[in-house]
Amino acid sequence: MMKILIADDSAQVRKYVAKLLRANQDFEVCEEAVDGLDALRKAKECSPDLVILDLGMPRMNGLETAREIKRVMPIVPIILFTLHGEVISNEQAGQSGIDLVIPKSDISKLSEQVRSLLQPN
Repeated sequence: MMKILIADDSAQVRKYVAKLLRANQDFEVCEEAVDGLDALRKAKECSPDLVILDLGMPRMNGLETAREIKRVMPIVPIILFTLHGEVISNEQAGQSGIDLVIPKSDISKLSEQVRSLLQPN
């Protein structure tokens, strides 16, 4: 079972993403975080196999959170799941430790992309 941490300041988004991921028996949502600092704390507690971050979160945005998570968990893949994907360049995402940027308008692709990042090479 692959553990996933979801961080988004919208409870509705967290609930929907968790439901989508739980439909796959290989995925377990180990924690949900309401902002970047909460995500960092919960990542340290549950040691996720993958992290899904929103960009526009209070207290610490998705880019800052990704950098901090990668510092303590360098091999954990991170997906930036955001309404504002167009404002993030691939270079910015990569420098922050983000493996993939998925627009929230493409939520149907989220489960497939999670699976591809978690499959052993």
